[in-house]
Amino acid sequence: MASGTTSPDNLSKVFKAYDVRGIVGEQLDEELARATGAAYVEVLGVDAMVIGYDMRPSSPALAGAFADGATSAGADVTMIGLASTDQLYFASGHLDLPGAMFTASHNPAQYNGIKMCRALAQPVGMESGLAEIRDRVAAGAASAAAAGRTGSISSHDVLQAYAAHLIALAPVAGRRLKVVVDAGNGMAGHTAPAVFGRLAGQVEMVPMYFELDGTFPHHEANPIEPANLVDLQKAVISERADIGLAFDGDADRCFLVDERGELVSPSTLTALIAARELAKEPGATVIHNLITSRAVPEIVTELGGTPVRTRVGHSYIKATMAETDAVFGGEHSGHFYFRDFWRADSGMLAALHALAALAESDRPLSELLAAYARYPLSGEINSTVADQAAVLAELEATYGGQDGVTVDKLDGLSVGHADWAFNVRASNTEPLLRLNTEGKDETTMVRVRDEVLATIRSGR
Repeated sequence: MASGTTSPDNLSKVFKAYDVRGIVGEQLDEELARATGAAYVEVLGVDAMVIGYDMRPSSPALAGAFADGATSAGADVTMIGLASTDQLYFASGHLDLPGAMFTASHNPAQYNGIKMCRALAQPVGMESGLAEIRDRVAAGAASAAAAGRTGSISSHDVLQAYAAHLIALAPVAGRRLKVVVDAGNGMAGHTAPAVFGRLAGQVEMVPMYFELDGTFPHHEANPIEPANLVDLQKAVISERADIGLAFDGDADRCFLVDERGELVSPSTLTALIAARELAKEPGATVIHNLITSRAVPEIVTELGGTPVRTRVGHSYIKATMAETDAVFGGEHSGHFYFRDFWRADSGMLAALHALAALAESDRPLSELLAAYARYPLSGEINSTVADQAAVLAELEATYGGQDGVTVDKLDGLSVGHADWAFNVRASNTEPLLRLNTEGKDETTMVRVRDEVLATIRSGR
């Protein structure tokens, strides 16, 4: 029977809905990484794969241990080295190989994790192989004996090919732009120079916190938290830039700041990119998750597209995109998915779409986006709650019986009204309840936000 980090009790904590995530040394170590590498190969029948890792101090050793486990089970491993998560997805698609990315995304420095995919960046989530991998690790069944041979390890640099591919998907042409990029000491400090270096004649880039440092000395690389965007907002104004871009730690998410230093809702960027994709493919399907503003499905419908609503999380979004052949998908958390990018999410590709739209326009970003921002939004508000189920039940009892109110439980609790809507859901990676609220006007949004938040925080 497995013990330590590979014990069933620990595995139940670190194997999440669509990745592995835990505190390094306490919940995630090289033993678990090695066992997961072997189990991944055996469960999915992998004979070759790619591995990338972020800038966290623990990432190279964990990635190496996973590679050891994978090769012991008979798979050949291609290491792409330092990479953003979307760079790993590119490698998976470009090389037609399954892959594993070592990152804890936006989580604090003490965390790390593993995101796994099949060939062509197809997701591996709890319902598509991750549960079986977990159970195999717990049983201690992953071993070299199943393969009968040891795989090889080689290296392959895909950074420049990645940059060229993204620019080909969203070429930037028109007026010259000044862009401030806050990498948050994360992997955008690795990818942005490669991407924007190819746009030197079109884009003047002002870098912020490009030094790769998994201790995050300036601020956490979690741009969904407004406090982590303050430096970028100030820089956009002081530099008189056209736009600001903020990436999370593994650079698969992107957030925008307009020329006034104001934050741009990811729902607004979702609507903008949807409009661009529908202009190329009229009538196409666009995916949006359930916490995205209702403006997104409204705009998609008005433009002749078909909006499809889904749960939060990349494995759910990608699966729905595959089922519907959707051209694009957006999440209010700042993840953006593209059919032409193997249905994977790419913060950098979303950023290029925003730059392309802005360069083609003679208006500032705030004016360009005004048509896509219809309703005031609260943004995501996180609360640590002891009994999450009790709070959700109380909210359902409070709002479910009201006239004109709809309730569904596709993911957490979604409550809708003609004048307002909110969703409360448990985080898949942290012990939090996440609240997103919108209203027909600011006063309505604030009222509903504060009412719901009071109930949530009474359950602490």
